[in-house]
Amino acid sequence: MRVTQSASPGGSGGPGGPGGPGSLDLNLLVALDVLLEEQSVQGAAHRLHLSEPAMSRTLGRIRKALGDPVLVRAGRRMVPTPRALAVRAEVSAVVERARALFAPGRDTDLRTVSRTLTIIGHDSFPALYGARLLARAAAEAPGIRVRFLAESHVDTPYLRQGTADLEVGVVDSTAPEVHVDTLHEDRMVGVVRDGHPLLEGELTPERFAVDADHLIVSRRGKLHGPVDTRLAELGLKRRVVGTVGTFPASLFVLRDTDLVGLISLWSVPLAHSLGLVTFDVPLQLPGLAVGLAWHPRHDADPAHAWLRACVRELLAEGMSAGPG
Repeated sequence: MRVTQSASPGGSGGPGGPGGPGSLDLNLLVALDVLLEEQSVQGAAHRLHLSEPAMSRTLGRIRKALGDPVLVRAGRRMVPTPRALAVRAEVSAVVERARALFAPGRDTDLRTVSRTLTIIGHDSFPALYGARLLARAAAEAPGIRVRFLAESHVDTPYLRQGTADLEVGVVDSTAPEVHVDTLHEDRMVGVVRDGHPLLEGELTPERFAVDADHLIVSRRGKLHGPVDTRLAELGLKRRVVGTVGTFPASLFVLRDTDLVGLISLWSVPLAHSLGLVTFDVPLQLPGLAVGLAWHPRHDADPAHAWLRACVRELLAEGMSAGPG
């Protein structure tokens, strides 16, 4: 499924020509898929082994076929139009089904695959496992690029839209067609700087609540969470002095203050790498189901199956970490 020079001339788009109502050049779908992924004519041209003028002509044909600009200039970059975003997932699905149709199934040589696969989840995953995943891709599938996206402060159907290929962590996707593979039940542990006064003596709910100020991690900027609900049941209240959007960012704040934070158990190695100390929270907190989620259009895709297997193995390595 590669657009070649001969497949993407800047020819006419009349009724009998490419892009006209009487015919459909399937190469345009491949080109559109790459253009929406790269959001750059230059980047798409490089991916498809075309000159930039040829890629520009192909974009012009796509615009004519869809009756939409597809990509528009925003400052120094290009952004997709609402129409392009609406068809992105379906275009990706059609291209992937075509690849699967012509590929030799399970015997696909991943070293010949040229793809960009996008993972979405909180920043602890690339911080902990990004280097190993990229190293494995270089060794096993050098044509695969891995793109990490952070979770947004708003809920968006990333998997259905095709913005991301795989969701990792505490899965937020609720679309009924999305496949969710729960790997293990996680929990939150406390985290503070080494030598923090809270580490001295028995840690009771009262001490946890009132002997130190707290920092919350919330991608939506919330200043309360399950800890506050459980403390309220005990007639206690903690003082939250701030919130940050990601766990890695919180760890740098905790390292240089006397604030108390929380981190998921599978992310404990990240805290330890910064010299922080983790401890069991003296409260019964709800568990966290950690796993993977993906759209079913990727089920038979060998490259996606490879990615899922890699991520499962990396997360399994982190399951044995504990507080201490």
